[in-house]
Amino acid sequence: MSIERHIEKVLYSSEVIADRVSQLGFEITSDFSGDSESPVFVGVATGACLFLADLVRRIDRPIAIDFIRAESYGSGTVSSGIPKISFDLKLDIENKHVVLVEDIVDTGNTLNCLIEHLKLKKASSVSVCTLLDKPSRRKVHFKLFGNGKFYSGFECPDDFVVGYGMDFAEQYRNLSYIGVLKPEYYMN
Repeated sequence: MSIERHIEKVLYSSEVIADRVSQLGFEITSDFSGDSESPVFVGVATGACLFLADLVRRIDRPIAIDFIRAESYGSGTVSSGIPKISFDLKLDIENKHVVLVEDIVDTGNTLNCLIEHLKLKKASSVSVCTLLDKPSRRKVHFKLFGNGKFYSGFECPDDFVVGYGMDFAEQYRNLSYIGVLKPEYYMN
């Protein structure tokens, strides 16, 4: 059974995603070219895994990579609004520049929680690189610090999207594109 039939429409093809990820990689490389300290790229598990893998291969400088997990959705489609860090960093980020890599920024709750957490770990700066941004759903306006920048791949419409690492109930992450999931597959 093909999962393709669960998709209402394709928002971003694999080719469009690859092109935008290359652009983001070039921009980040340029922005960090004058720093003597290598940045630490922190992927927000599990949704950002594919984006992080493609992005860091386009960064032309030494970097470190780690993962963090903050959960607020469970298996539903609406955030609980109370994110919890369920898997923390292995690397010491004190006095280091961090690029937090997200699949999607929606309400801003999770991102705000993560930025505050990294601030407590004494990162010298936190930048955010998100593949998708849904500013129409923003409830919390997060603040970057220490010369941090906000990098965004695409502004996403207010649809329920899956693919390229993003899921519904841990399914659909393996799609090579980002598509809108048909409501009958998540409205049960």
